Amino acid sequence: MPLKPRMKQITKQRMNPSQVSQMLINKTYSGGIALVAVLWLVVLLGAIVAIVGRNSRLDTKMCYAQMQGLRTRWASRAGIETAIAALNEDDRQSDNLKELWFSNEEDFNDIRLEGCSFNVRITDEAGKLNLNTAKKKQLMALPEMTEEIADSILDWRDKDNTPRQAGAECGYYQNLRYGYKIGNGRFGTVRQLLMVKGVREELLYSRSTRWIDLLTCYSADNNKDADGQERININQADENKLVENLKIKKSQAKWIIENRSKGKQYKSIADLINDKSPKQANDDSSKTDQAEPLDLETFKKIADKITVDDRKRIPGRVNLNTADRIVLSALLDGDESAKRIADDIITYRDSLADGMKSIADVMNVKSVTVDIFKKIAWQITTRSDIYSIRSFAFADDWRRNRDGLEAETVVDRNIKPAGTLYRHQEMSN
Repeated sequence: MPLKPRMKQITKQRMNPSQVSQMLINKTYSGGIALVAVLWLVVLLGAIVAIVGRNSRLDTKMCYAQMQGLRTRWASRAGIETAIAALNEDDRQSDNLKELWFSNEEDFNDIRLEGCSFNVRITDEAGKLNLNTAKKKQLMALPEMTEEIADSILDWRDKDNTPRQAGAECGYYQNLRYGYKIGNGRFGTVRQLLMVKGVREELLYSRSTRWIDLLTCYSADNNKDADGQERININQADENKLVENLKIKKSQAKWIIENRSKGKQYKSIADLINDKSPKQANDDSSKTDQAEPLDLETFKKIADKITVDDRKRIPGRVNLNTADRIVLSALLDGDESAKRIADDIITYRDSLADGMKSIADVMNVKSVTVDIFKKIAWQITTRSDIYSIRSFAFADDWRRNRDGLEAETVVDRNIKPAGTLYRHQEMSN
């Protein structure tokens, strides 16, 4: 093509200034959109990184918390096993507050493990008043107990539906806003008291009342003597068995049998004595076959070896060696004289290196007369196999805030290695 026509064609294709300006605007707009898109992408990526980082930190903290929680659970378990070992190694002739299961700072307090520690406390359940066997007067001896609550407790555990004067039976509980059934049977845990009419949490847990430390539903006494031998039932044993096993005189064995042959069986071993019983045996009585009343000295020697009950385990007996003042006075119905006698018993047992080994030992307390002993003999013991263990475990990081895990277990060491009757755990602070 000739040059001239071509130049004309090029000239015709030239854009005017407005077109050039529009073209530049379009290019600038496209570049701005791309920049905004890039900036949004950067922001989005930053947000994703921040979220991922935050989640990673949370995951790390959660994993660490789970690890610390696992440590405290095993630390609390270690505390419980330590306590069980101490109980199994304990001498069972007498259970008292001077033994290692109660006072063992070295093995029970602030025991360090890797990254955690534990504290342990053992309590004798036989040192408490049993909810399932206590009489009304004994319940009334508890701090801030009322007639309404005492009657309601008795109504809860009996099997009938007839309410006592101030008590409550099934009708009361079923007509509550959120009704429920009455137990009409033994209490399974002390905390079950919170279902009973009139009982508030403060009564169980406050320092002024602390019913949780005074009451139990687990205590039971093995019907064996200090040597682990089956006791002799004085309602059934013949004369030869009494003489052979108890090492008493034939005349005394004859007296025991003659007294139960009068149509009445012994209801308590304390029925063998009274306020007229001689203090010591008559030496000349061994020469005659005439029945001779049991003297106090002989009774004290055989008291731990005899029984009137065929049951292998007798529920509700209170350990004289471990019960506190309120429980001891409650056994005697809780009046002022009962409190003085309770103080005397505590003073006496504290003077003994190994505690009382027989229930008859309490008669060495001057204020405990024969009549008082007869009143409480069927309710007392000097040994126990059922204990509650409280183990407090802390991870090192949690200890600064006093946060940790509290585990409570009730064990029966009569079951080998140790039978668990109750278990509960919760976070504590």
